[in-house]
Amino acid sequence: MFYQVLKYVILGPLLRLIFRPRVEGLEHVPLQGPAIIAGNHLSFSDHFVMPVIVPRRVTFLAKSEYFTGPGLRGRLTAAFFRGIGQIPVDRSGGKAAQAALRSGLAVLRKGRVLGIYPEGTRSHDGRLYKGRTGVAALAMKAQVPVIPCAMIGTFEAQPTGRRLPRAMRITIRFGKPLEFSRFAGLDGEHAALRAVTDEIMYEILQLSGQEYVDEYANEAKARQQSQWGLVRRFR
Repeated sequence: MFYQVLKYVILGPLLRLIFRPRVEGLEHVPLQGPAIIAGNHLSFSDHFVMPVIVPRRVTFLAKSEYFTGPGLRGRLTAAFFRGIGQIPVDRSGGKAAQAALRSGLAVLRKGRVLGIYPEGTRSHDGRLYKGRTGVAALAMKAQVPVIPCAMIGTFEAQPTGRRLPRAMRITIRFGKPLEFSRFAGLDGEHAALRAVTDEIMYEILQLSGQEYVDEYANEAKARQQSQWGLVRRFR
Protein backbone atom coordinates (compact mmCIF):
# COMPACT_ATOMS: atom_id res chain seq x y z
CA MET A 1 0.00 0.00 0.00
CA PHE A 2 2.82 2.40 0.88
CA TYR A 3 4.42 1.73 -2.50
CA GLN A 4 1.20 2.50 -4.37
CA VAL A 5 0.51 5.69 -2.39
CA LEU A 6 4.09 6.88 -2.87
CA LYS A 7 4.11 6.12 -6.58
CA TYR A 8 0.73 7.50 -7.60
CA VAL A 9 -0.10 10.11 -4.96
CA ILE A 10 3.09 11.59 -3.50
CA LEU A 11 6.38 10.92 -5.24
CA GLY A 12 5.10 10.25 -8.75
CA PRO A 13 3.36 13.60 -9.31
CA LEU A 14 6.25 15.46 -7.63
CA LEU A 15 8.93 13.84 -9.80
CA ARG A 16 6.92 14.40 -12.96
CA LEU A 17 6.68 18.07 -12.05
CA ILE A 18 10.41 18.43 -11.33
CA PHE A 19 11.81 16.37 -14.20
CA ARG A 20 9.05 16.44 -16.86
CA PRO A 21 10.39 13.06 -18.07
CA ARG A 22 10.44 12.21 -21.75
CA VAL A 23 9.93 8.44 -22.03
CA GLU A 24 10.98 6.34 -25.02
CA GLY A 25 10.52 2.62 -25.61
CA LEU A 26 8.29 1.89 -22.63
CA GLU A 27 6.48 -0.67 -24.77
CA HIS A 28 9.56 -2.90 -24.43
CA VAL A 29 8.82 -3.49 -20.73
CA PRO A 30 6.62 -6.62 -20.53
CA LEU A 31 3.23 -6.16 -18.88
CA GLN A 32 3.51 -9.51 -17.10
CA GLY A 33 6.04 -12.17 -16.22
CA PRO A 34 9.54 -11.87 -14.72
CA ALA A 35 12.05 -9.48 -16.24
CA ILE A 36 15.17 -7.52 -15.35
CA ILE A 37 15.53 -3.82 -16.07
CA ALA A 38 19.26 -3.06 -16.24
CA GLY A 39 20.18 0.61 -16.30
CA ASN A 40 22.98 3.10 -16.01
CA HIS A 41 23.28 4.80 -12.63
CA LEU A 42 23.98 8.52 -12.58
CA SER A 43 22.04 9.90 -9.63
CA PHE A 44 20.25 9.11 -6.38
CA SER A 45 17.09 10.19 -8.22
CA ASP A 46 17.37 7.15 -10.54
CA HIS A 47 15.97 4.95 -7.76
CA PHE A 48 12.67 6.77 -7.94
CA VAL A 49 12.23 8.30 -11.38
CA MET A 50 12.36 5.11 -13.44
CA PRO A 51 10.01 3.06 -11.19
CA VAL A 52 7.49 5.90 -11.31
CA ILE A 53 7.40 5.62 -15.10
CA VAL A 54 7.15 1.82 -15.36
CA PRO A 55 3.52 0.63 -14.99
CA ARG A 56 4.62 -2.41 -12.97
CA ARG A 57 6.23 -2.47 -9.58
CA VAL A 58 10.04 -2.53 -9.81
CA THR A 59 12.05 -4.04 -6.96
CA PHE A 60 15.64 -2.86 -6.71
CA LEU A 61 18.61 -4.45 -5.05
CA ALA A 62 19.72 -1.44 -2.97
CA LYS A 63 23.04 -1.08 -1.16
CA SER A 64 22.84 -2.16 2.48
CA GLU A 65 24.12 1.23 3.66
CA TYR A 66 20.64 2.64 3.02
CA PHE A 67 19.32 0.29 5.73
CA THR A 68 22.03 0.61 8.37
CA GLY A 69 22.47 4.36 8.89
CA PRO A 70 22.79 5.65 12.48
CA GLY A 71 20.28 7.70 14.43
CA LEU A 72 16.78 8.83 13.59
CA ARG A 73 17.69 9.73 10.04
CA GLY A 74 19.10 6.26 9.46
CA ARG A 75 15.99 4.57 10.82
CA LEU A 76 13.72 6.75 8.69
CA THR A 77 15.78 6.03 5.57
CA ALA A 78 15.69 2.29 6.26
CA ALA A 79 11.92 2.37 6.84
CA PHE A 80 11.43 4.29 3.60
CA PHE A 81 13.42 1.85 1.48
CA ARG A 82 11.74 -1.16 3.08
CA GLY A 83 8.36 0.48 2.53
CA ILE A 84 8.94 0.77 -1.20
CA GLY A 85 10.01 -2.86 -1.38
CA GLN A 86 13.75 -2.47 -1.89
CA ILE A 87 16.10 -5.31 -0.91
CA PRO A 88 19.33 -4.57 0.99
CA VAL A 89 22.48 -5.93 -0.65
CA ASP A 90 25.92 -6.28 0.91
CA ARG A 91 28.41 -5.26 -1.80
CA SER A 92 31.51 -6.66 -0.08
CA GLY A 93 31.66 -9.65 -2.43
CA GLY A 94 32.11 -13.36 -1.71
CA LYS A 95 29.24 -14.87 0.28
CA ALA A 96 27.49 -11.49 0.27
CA ALA A 97 27.36 -11.55 -3.54
CA GLN A 98 25.75 -15.00 -3.44
CA ALA A 99 23.14 -13.76 -0.97
CA ALA A 100 22.34 -10.85 -3.30
CA LEU A 101 21.98 -13.30 -6.18
CA ARG A 102 19.55 -15.43 -4.19
CA SER A 103 17.50 -12.35 -3.28
CA GLY A 104 17.26 -11.29 -6.91
CA LEU A 105 16.28 -14.78 -8.05
CA ALA A 106 13.53 -14.87 -5.43
CA VAL A 107 12.01 -11.69 -6.90
CA LEU A 108 12.14 -13.08 -10.44
CA ARG A 109 10.68 -16.45 -9.46
CA LYS A 110 7.63 -14.62 -8.13
CA GLY A 111 7.11 -13.24 -11.65
CA ARG A 112 8.14 -9.69 -10.75
CA VAL A 113 10.36 -7.03 -12.30
CA LEU A 114 13.82 -6.65 -10.82
CA GLY A 115 15.78 -3.43 -11.26
CA ILE A 116 19.56 -3.55 -11.19
CA TYR A 117 22.49 -1.24 -11.92
CA PRO A 118 25.24 -3.40 -13.45
CA GLU A 119 27.89 -0.76 -12.67
CA GLY A 120 27.31 -1.49 -8.98
CA THR A 121 27.42 2.14 -7.89
CA ARG A 122 26.68 5.64 -9.17
CA SER A 123 28.95 7.13 -11.79
CA HIS A 124 30.96 9.92 -10.18
CA ASP A 125 31.65 11.72 -13.47
CA GLY A 126 28.73 10.92 -15.77
CA ARG A 127 30.54 8.24 -17.79
CA LEU A 128 29.41 4.62 -18.18
CA TYR A 129 31.62 2.11 -16.40
CA LYS A 130 32.27 -1.60 -16.79
CA GLY A 131 29.39 -3.81 -15.68
CA ARG A 132 29.65 -6.41 -12.95
CA THR A 133 28.53 -9.91 -13.86
CA GLY A 134 25.73 -10.26 -11.30
CA VAL A 135 23.16 -9.13 -13.86
CA ALA A 136 24.31 -11.86 -16.24
CA ALA A 137 24.15 -14.53 -13.53
CA LEU A 138 20.57 -13.53 -12.69
CA ALA A 139 19.45 -13.46 -16.32
CA MET A 140 21.08 -16.80 -17.11
CA LYS A 141 19.91 -18.63 -13.99
CA ALA A 142 16.32 -17.36 -14.18
CA GLN A 143 16.19 -17.37 -18.01
CA VAL A 144 14.36 -14.03 -18.09
CA PRO A 145 14.61 -11.12 -20.54
CA VAL A 146 16.79 -8.12 -19.75
CA ILE A 147 15.46 -4.70 -20.75
CA PRO A 148 18.31 -2.18 -21.07
CA CYS A 149 17.48 1.28 -19.74
CA ALA A 150 19.24 4.64 -20.02
CA MET A 151 18.69 7.59 -17.72
CA ILE A 152 19.70 10.77 -19.51
CA GLY A 153 20.01 14.05 -17.64
CA THR A 154 19.80 12.83 -14.05
CA PHE A 155 23.54 13.36 -13.54
CA GLU A 156 23.13 17.04 -14.39
CA ALA A 157 20.00 17.25 -12.26
CA GLN A 158 21.47 15.61 -9.17
CA PRO A 159 25.13 14.56 -9.34
CA THR A 160 26.76 12.77 -6.42
CA GLY A 161 26.93 15.10 -3.43
CA ARG A 162 23.96 17.27 -4.39
CA ARG A 163 21.19 16.87 -1.82
CA LEU A 164 18.25 18.20 -3.84
CA PRO A 165 17.75 17.83 -7.60
CA ARG A 166 17.54 20.70 -10.04
CA ALA A 167 14.28 21.11 -11.89
CA MET A 168 15.04 20.14 -15.48
CA ARG A 169 13.81 17.79 -18.18
CA ILE A 170 15.27 14.29 -18.34
CA THR A 171 14.87 11.34 -20.70
CA ILE A 172 14.28 7.70 -19.82
CA ARG A 173 14.94 5.34 -22.72
CA PHE A 174 14.18 1.60 -22.79
CA GLY A 175 15.66 -0.77 -25.35
CA LYS A 176 14.39 -4.00 -26.84
CA PRO A 177 14.45 -7.01 -24.49
CA LEU A 178 17.62 -9.10 -24.60
CA GLU A 179 17.38 -12.85 -24.16
CA PHE A 180 20.22 -15.22 -23.39
CA SER A 181 18.78 -18.70 -23.84
CA ARG A 182 21.85 -19.58 -25.92
CA PHE A 183 23.88 -19.39 -22.69
CA ALA A 184 21.62 -21.77 -20.73
CA GLY A 185 23.62 -23.85 -18.29
CA LEU A 186 26.71 -21.65 -18.54
CA ASP A 187 26.02 -19.38 -15.55
CA GLY A 188 29.06 -20.87 -13.81
CA GLU A 189 31.42 -19.97 -16.66
CA HIS A 190 33.18 -16.64 -16.24
CA ALA A 191 33.65 -16.14 -19.98
CA ALA A 192 29.90 -16.54 -20.57
CA LEU A 193 29.03 -14.21 -17.67
CA ARG A 194 31.42 -11.60 -19.03
CA ALA A 195 30.03 -11.89 -22.57
CA VAL A 196 26.43 -11.47 -21.42
CA THR A 197 27.32 -8.55 -19.17
CA ASP A 198 29.23 -6.78 -21.94
CA GLU A 199 26.31 -7.24 -24.33
CA ILE A 200 23.96 -5.64 -21.80
CA MET A 201 26.37 -2.74 -21.18
CA TYR A 202 26.77 -2.18 -24.93
CA GLU A 203 23.01 -1.80 -25.31
CA ILE A 204 22.89 0.65 -22.39
CA LEU A 205 25.74 2.57 -24.01
CA GLN A 206 23.86 2.75 -27.31
CA LEU A 207 20.78 4.10 -25.53
CA SER A 208 22.57 6.60 -23.30
CA GLY A 209 25.29 7.95 -25.59
CA GLN A 210 27.69 8.12 -22.64
CA GLU A 211 31.44 7.80 -22.86
CA TYR A 212 32.43 4.25 -21.88
CA VAL A 213 35.23 3.39 -19.46
CA ASP A 214 36.50 -0.21 -19.32
CA GLU A 215 37.06 -0.07 -15.58
CA TYR A 216 34.85 -0.64 -12.54
CA ALA A 217 33.35 2.59 -11.24
CA ASN A 218 34.35 2.08 -7.60
CA GLU A 219 37.96 1.40 -8.61
CA ALA A 220 38.10 4.49 -10.82
CA LYS A 221 36.63 6.63 -8.05
CA ALA A 222 39.09 5.26 -5.47
CA ARG A 223 42.03 5.92 -7.81
CA GLN A 224 40.83 9.48 -8.45
CA GLN A 225 40.47 10.16 -4.73
CA SER A 226 43.94 8.76 -4.12
CA GLN A 227 45.40 11.03 -6.78
CA TRP A 228 43.66 14.08 -5.32
CA GLY A 229 44.99 13.10 -1.90
CA LEU A 230 48.54 13.04 -3.23
CA VAL A 231 48.07 16.42 -4.90
CA ARG A 232 46.82 18.01 -1.68
CA ARG A 233 49.61 16.36 0.30
CA PHE A 234 52.40 17.85 -1.81
CA ARG A 235 50.94 21.33 -2.23
